[in-house]
Amino acid sequence: MFRTLIIGLGRAGAGLHLPVLLRLRHETARLFADAPLLAVDPSPAALPDSPDLRLMPSPAAACKVLDPARTVVHICTPPQRRAELVAELAELGFRRLIVEKPLAAYPADLDTLADLVHRLDLEVAVVAPWLASTLTERLTALVRGGELGALRRISVRQHKPRFRRSLTTDGHPTAFDIEIPHALGVALQLAGDAEVLRADWRDLRVGDQLRPALGSARLVLAHHGGVRTEIVSDLMSPVRERRIALRFANGTAIGHYPGSADDEYAQLRLTGRGLNSREIFPDDALSSYLRRAYARFLAGPLPPQGEFDPQVRAVRLLSDAKRLSGADLVIRPPESTERELSCVH
Repeated sequence: MFRTLIIGLGRAGAGLHLPVLLRLRHETARLFADAPLLAVDPSPAALPDSPDLRLMPSPAAACKVLDPARTVVHICTPPQRRAELVAELAELGFRRLIVEKPLAAYPADLDTLADLVHRLDLEVAVVAPWLASTLTERLTALVRGGELGALRRISVRQHKPRFRRSLTTDGHPTAFDIEIPHALGVALQLAGDAEVLRADWRDLRVGDQLRPALGSARLVLAHHGGVRTEIVSDLMSPVRERRIALRFANGTAIGHYPGSADDEYAQLRLTGRGLNSREIFPDDALSSYLRRAYARFLAGPLPPQGEFDPQVRAVRLLSDAKRLSGADLVIRPPESTERELSCVH
């Protein structure tokens, strides 16, 4: 059984990971130690008043009250300077990490992080709830089963209004870093490795306010097996939509991932020769993902090749998309900063 330490209590940490963990630790007791979750954030958001949660001033302070060897750390900070944070945690003795997507915002940061994970043989799971989604499992079974023939095309639409966060925070440098990593992982699972053919983006504009490359993003992939994928994310859309369409030789599958945590149901419609069906089913993907991640850690070592390296490949494709579209020219990596490390244990 493991203790839990959450680093970062913004949208991902406080809004997504925390409520799921507070629920899972009671549903799946054998995975979680009977002790409060610990969390670190210099300016935490409004948090539930729970005996199962304890705030700490720093990772080093948390290290004094738990055993890093029996702890899973959730890294829910923005992607900038991830390697520095992972280095700090590793020096403190933490080895099992669940890292929010994307792994890094800049190629140099990704190279540093990948070298660190491999050199120290850290066990890293990268948050990819769509890969643990029931809808994705059904789509994967369709591709592998072949009942609709060969897969030809994948089209994903990830639309949502994201004005306030884009205008007031700088955690994600471009629209390529926000929703697209979810769909990219699914496309690679369904159709195999790929190269980026085309990519483009739009700025976010509200009145006289401008955020470069944060309005929308699009990329087109050519998979090595012949499938083409187009992923579009519009962060200025007035409505939410998470739609995936798979075009097969003999039919079509159109799926809708849950639009938000408020209503965790997915939909799948299949059409083809003599086929016209629609299903609606529960799909709490983040809960499924975190439950599986803890179970994998409990089962034994999770080498970088297991989950980390495929996610590194996804980030490299995103970097290619930024380069091809010119998004890398409108953003600049932040200057490196030094961290003070305090090692206990």
